[in-house]
Order: sequence, then C-alpha cells, then structure tokens
Amino acid sequence: MKTTNILITGANGQLGHEMRNVLADYQRLHAIFTDVAGEDIEPLDITDEQAVDDAVSRHDIHVIVNCAAYTAVDAAEDNEPLAARLNAEAVGILARVAKRHSAHMVHVSTDYVFDGKGCTPYTEDHPTNPQSAYGRTKLDGERQLLDIMGHDAVILRTAWLYSPYGKNFVKTMLALGKDKPALKVVFDQVGSPTCARDLASAIVTVMSAPLWHGGVYHFSNEGVISWYDFTLAIHRLAGITACDVQPCHSDEFPAKANRPSYSVLDKTKFKTTFGVTVPYWLDSLEATIKQLLSVNS
Repeated sequence: MKTTNILITGANGQLGHEMRNVLADYQRLHAIFTDVAGEDIEPLDITDEQAVDDAVSRHDIHVIVNCAAYTAVDAAEDNEPLAARLNAEAVGILARVAKRHSAHMVHVSTDYVFDGKGCTPYTEDHPTNPQSAYGRTKLDGERQLLDIMGHDAVILRTAWLYSPYGKNFVKTMLALGKDKPALKVVFDQVGSPTCARDLASAIVTVMSAPLWHGGVYHFSNEGVISWYDFTLAIHRLAGITACDVQPCHSDEFPAKANRPSYSVLDKTKFKTTFGVTVPYWLDSLEATIKQLLSVNS
C-alpha cells in the first residue's frame, strides 16, 4: 500500500506532540514534523511561502496538517496583526503551496469563530460571529483556506483543548489545586473539553479514509460541562482534596478577550461521515491525568 507523506506544522505544540504519538502506530503515514525550532523537528517558518514550498517539494508531501496557531487569546487583543499573520496569512500560504503541489490539507480551527451566545450545539453551517481578535483571525484563516482549496481541505473546529504537553487548563488546575487552599472557577461558561490525543486520532481518521471528504467539521469530546465542574473532576481524578473550589461568574475575572459562554460543537457530521464514535470527556480526562501523575510520580 502506498505511503502517504505528511507535513505537520506546529509539532512542538499540544496537538503536534500527540500527532507524533498517534502516528507512531501508522506505518503507511510518513510524517515530517516541523516547527520554528526544536529537537527532532525540521525548522520551518510557515509565514515564508518559499520555505514551505521547498519543504513540500523536497519531501513529496501529499497532506499538510496545520497544527500551528497563535492561541494566546488575551494577548491577541493587543497583537492582532501578529495573530493574523499566524492564524490567517500563514494558512493562506500553506493552502497555496498545497494547491500548487496537488496536496490535501487538514487545518485546526476553533469554537471562537462563533459568538458563544447560543444554547444548542453549533453545527458547521451555523453563522459565524467571532467576538475576539483570536476568533476573527481564525475565521479569516478558514476563509482563505476554503477560497484557495475548496474541498481539497478539511477544517476541524475544536474547543477546550488539553494534553500532558505545554500549557493548558488541566495542567493549570492541577498545579493550583496542589498549591492553593481555595480557588474560584467560572461556572457560566460551558463547553466540551477535548483531549488532544483524541483530536490527533480524528485527524488520522480523516487522512486514512478510503476517500477524501473535504469540508468543515466539528470535533470535541462528547458531553457538556462548565469550567467549574471540569475543575472538580480534575481534582477528584488527581486525588486533590485540600483545595476548596467554588463557582463564580465570568465578570469576577475580567479578561481582554471575550470568552464564549456556550462552546458546545455538534459532531454529528464528523461521526456520520467517518463512521466513528467519539470518546466521552471524562474517560479521556481520566486517561490524561493518569499519564500526568505517572510522569510526575
């Protein structure tokens, strides 16, 4: 069976790390992992179109998987041009190169493209209305990709991503739970946590399908929870009992960027198209915390 050559950007990030782990089990999928720098990583500046073109040509790439992004949501309010460079312009560069080389592309986007004011899970065709610089730049990236590549591209919108790698809510709450006697966590923002390993597996599912199914899809773990309840689950699974976690309103923790109050994504299209089931958020969280505790023990 023919080998598929894959160029993965943002390999040092949460999702990039999990792509490395998941792809280790797929001999037919040969990945070139790239980022700005890093051990066992091929350096690549995705804002340099010639550099991207050279890499795609050199490795005879069939699929580009874009895991790179500017994800500092609050910082993006003061640095929107930089966020746009990475979240939109770079996506356009990757798309143009992929199109020139007749490659496919998988791109990861976000629930922040919606305004978060809904009360039922967002489908892929729900009107977008980003309320932050991060959301605006990510939506611009989506539009550039679809304009250039059409159905040769897959966009996977996700939410509340966490993993054993990098900085994320789960690791922050574990650290605070061990160091602080009490915490306040917002209860009026709800969504579906997403384990980065499950998202990486979803990307592999897209690339491994017998036929290419381009378009926009939603992917997160199953279930709905608030940040407050998520924190309680994190502490319970980690055996943290000395920290008193109390619910609070979002306006008690003002931030530069507006956070969606409702971030639940409807995954019906993804599950139906690819014939898969999606793990429940609590099961994936438990597996991640076991991994984190084993590393730190």
